[in-house]
Amino acid sequence: MKDSKTTDKLTEFLKSGIYRFEDSNAVFIDPIRVLNRSYSRFRVSPSAYYCRRFESTCPPEPTVASSSRKRKRKEKKKPQALNDREQVADRRHQEVRALLVKAHESLMRSSEVLEVMSNLRGSETWSPGVEQSFVELALVWQAPLYEISLNYKAGEDGGSHATQDCEQCVLPVFNNLVVNESSNDVEAEVLKSRYILPPKSSFYMSDMGQIRNLIPAESDCGFSVIVVDPPWENGSARQKLRYKTLPNHYFLSIPIKQLSHTDGALVALWVTNREKLRDFVEKELFPAWGVTHVATFFWLKVKADGSLICDLDLFHHRPYECLLVGIYHGKVMNFEQLLGSDHIPDNQIILSVPGDYSRKPPIGGLLQEFAPRLKGGRCIELFAREMTSGWVSWGNEPLHFQESRNFVIE
Repeated sequence: MKDSKTTDKLTEFLKSGIYRFEDSNAVFIDPIRVLNRSYSRFRVSPSAYYCRRFESTCPPEPTVASSSRKRKRKEKKKPQALNDREQVADRRHQEVRALLVKAHESLMRSSEVLEVMSNLRGSETWSPGVEQSFVELALVWQAPLYEISLNYKAGEDGGSHATQDCEQCVLPVFNNLVVNESSNDVEAEVLKSRYILPPKSSFYMSDMGQIRNLIPAESDCGFSVIVVDPPWENGSARQKLRYKTLPNHYFLSIPIKQLSHTDGALVALWVTNREKLRDFVEKELFPAWGVTHVATFFWLKVKADGSLICDLDLFHHRPYECLLVGIYHGKVMNFEQLLGSDHIPDNQIILSVPGDYSRKPPIGGLLQEFAPRLKGGRCIELFAREMTSGWVSWGNEPLHFQESRNFVIE
């Protein structure tokens, strides 16, 4: 029988989508529940979000059917010594390994969370269909002529003079800030495809050359929280087919200083486990942005039954990614002044079941909890592929996961 404390924690989890473990520096995130806090009439479809399978995530183990010749050849191979970068990467892994194990053990002991996870995809069916490629659409000569129609319900108010007197607002879809100022979800249409925009949200769809259009005229109107999920260059052919990547030096030109609020900003950057990339961020990227690294979060990926998506110690296939959290100081040089009485915990573990390829769990609200004085400030996600209520989403496909087939009506 569950005690009242456990029941209260479960009730809060079902409401917020975040479950905090008392015996480890970890939280479990249910992305569907977190995302649905951004919507009024629509809900994210669980079967659409959890469309990914993990059976082939990691290299298969050798089978009995393997030829004896291949086995002998493998037996003769001596383990290769790690190079300098690999040794650093392995040290990083060993330093956090115990915390990751403890966090995973906490999840496996939480029967109430595992019970909720057992039916993550729900009973509905979902078909991937044909996605509209905004990346390709932006390359054609007609791109400046393409428009998005925001269709407000009768009697619904867009919150500005531009939308008070009409039920439909038509705007350029590229190189333009498209805002849903209403307090309700809005259905939008681009070339006969429908999209769902959450309340009080906006997006700016463009390439890197247009990002400076988001710099506010006054720094007091800058962003207090900036989340960045760059399309890091990667040798994986599979990844290159899914989305275009950019060389690391491209990201040096992101105007973090100019986008930040005059007092400073919390900056969170998603990175892979490649040591070359970590070295680039620490020695070149953060210094170029004027950002001081203060904490590292780890996203530990699990399956619906709670097990890790692959072995924790596979060298080139770690079941976790890193979120590097930093501070752009601005005029405020003291962490306590910027963040309030709380501080950002280092080595915070976030557990969740991954969605589609490269889709990150929604961590914006969690970041604001660690920096309470930043609540109410402007927030932006760079290289975004989805929208969040109260946030600006910038990238070359911020409507990627907003297509109506990814939602159900409540």
